[in-house]
Amino acid sequence: MEPKFIKGGKFEKWNPLFETLATFAFTPKLVTTKGSHIRDGVDLKRTMMMVILALIPCLLFGIYNTGHWAMVAESGNRDLAYWADQGTKIMIGLRVVLPLLVVSYGVGLLIEFIFGMLRGHSLHEGFLVSGMLIPLTMPADVPLWMVGVATAFAVIIGKEVFGGTGMNIVNIALTARAFLFFAYPTSMSGDKVWLAGNEIDGVSGSTALGDLASFMSDKPVFENLDAYTNNYSLMDSFMGMIPGSIGETSTLACLIGAAILVITGVGSLRIMLSFFAGGLVMGLLLNMIGGNPYLDLPAYFHLVIGGFAFGAIFMATDPVSAAQTATGKIFYGFLGGLLAIVIRVLNPAYPEGVMLAILFMNIMAPIIDHYVVQGNIKRRLKRVKTA
Repeated sequence: MEPKFIKGGKFEKWNPLFETLATFAFTPKLVTTKGSHIRDGVDLKRTMMMVILALIPCLLFGIYNTGHWAMVAESGNRDLAYWADQGTKIMIGLRVVLPLLVVSYGVGLLIEFIFGMLRGHSLHEGFLVSGMLIPLTMPADVPLWMVGVATAFAVIIGKEVFGGTGMNIVNIALTARAFLFFAYPTSMSGDKVWLAGNEIDGVSGSTALGDLASFMSDKPVFENLDAYTNNYSLMDSFMGMIPGSIGETSTLACLIGAAILVITGVGSLRIMLSFFAGGLVMGLLLNMIGGNPYLDLPAYFHLVIGGFAFGAIFMATDPVSAAQTATGKIFYGFLGGLLAIVIRVLNPAYPEGVMLAILFMNIMAPIIDHYVVQGNIKRRLKRVKTA
């Protein structure tokens, strides 16, 4: 069929679509024949598919966790056994999560296809990952039309206007979430964000971070910090058995994905470790200040609640918008983790600071790399003068 789609063929104008499907299913037929070049069967699509593979644990656990908390909302019993009725919870979770995935991929790939036709190239591979990340960062009850609008905004404004894949200056998935957060804040945060429309007394619709932020208000959900940590235990928070965005609750699932990314060389271990280190350091500093339950929350708790682990592993390590130099990655990750906890704790109106912290560091990444490179040049020139 290929001769019909190449230049001069009957369906020449549809070549971008044909090339997209062909390269998605098969390895490229072009090979290096001369010159000193790296010969490797891994291309951008295979790299992106590896990230999707790393996201599967978060997706699967998110489906089950979504089903559980949907049953909690329906029954009005927050003490519902977590590992009971697994089949029912999985089916409920699928009914919630799959439409979000369909809308995200459908809208994003359609826009990518339109721009591909206009520019005469195949669909960009980057959205294979962004299309998965966008639903995983959303609350379970977000309206589908909001996901579609946010995806369109992120792809067009966050990427295509800069030239497409590899040219975006900020993370696409976080751009979509940021758009919804500022355009429709009541649907993305607040005490009813997770179980919106729930009218059953005694069932909180907030997330763990939402309940934590309530300590800064006149009507805290829990009377003291011990009551909070007993309800959201460290183990439950680490496993992900708490309400939250679909793919962000389980630190364990995120760490499994991190292992896949690091072993395959796709994700940056420097950024991941430094991001966690930055969050831990800021948490310890706030513990030293103390004065209220939010500041007194053990620093390690901050690493397992909210989207901290998910952001550190899958968002901050975006190879396009992150720092590129080895030293720059350490500064980039450390400052990102530091800033995330600062925003989370010191701005109770927005109890999750990971999104804004990573977006800010995306903007700062080129500056960090610039000064790292300039520092290297100065040190080498100094060595030359000394010699």
